[in-house]
Amino acid sequence: MARLDLDSDLLDYIVKKHFQPGDRLPTISELQADDHLGISISKVREQLEVARALGVVEVRSKTGMKLREYSFTPAIRLSLFYALSIHPDWFEAFSEMRNHLEMAFWNEACARLTNDDKADMQRCIEGARAKLNVNNIHIQIPNDEHRAFHLTVFRRLENPFVLGVLEAYWDAYEAVEINRYADYDYHTLVWDFHERILDAICAGEYERSQQLFLEHTRLRYHPNLTPTP
Repeated sequence: MARLDLDSDLLDYIVKKHFQPGDRLPTISELQADDHLGISISKVREQLEVARALGVVEVRSKTGMKLREYSFTPAIRLSLFYALSIHPDWFEAFSEMRNHLEMAFWNEACARLTNDDKADMQRCIEGARAKLNVNNIHIQIPNDEHRAFHLTVFRRLENPFVLGVLEAYWDAYEAVEINRYADYDYHTLVWDFHERILDAICAGEYERSQQLFLEHTRLRYHPNLTPTP
């Protein structure tokens, strides 16, 4: 396979040297002095910041620079947040793409779920119900449980790009505070859907769980929608 142009001497250096996730990288001074890199310290620093923004490397005061496991999330999150800073209404467009992506991978993802995964999803439902319990003095919005429930569905997919898009979506979802104006009844209905979705998954009825998921994505626009029996 032909070597790709990464438009970064530093990233190209990392690939050529066959560094693996967790490996310590040379210091900035060592990188600058390496004949194979051949760029100034200022250029190394500049390209290092790009690598950090992409989530390729981590820099800590005591351990120095290390190569991280590849994740698509940092790059797409940065681009998405920039886009939303310019056009906040673009969240709807990204959300629509996320919905189609989840629909496309739904059956495959469900078939890969383990019993432990399903137990985790059940705990999300129970945790959300506890937060929404009307007997509580302070009702809490179960944002963490909502994120965890959905991401768990796709956690067994061996596709970092799908997971990157979905993780970036939930980061944006929380950042734009999509739940700020939703009332208690809306949140209760959301978790009614989640419970039915999980029941269908556990029964091996993936098509039905997919249909319930599709209906659930429309709740923001049709808050009186009820799950299909």
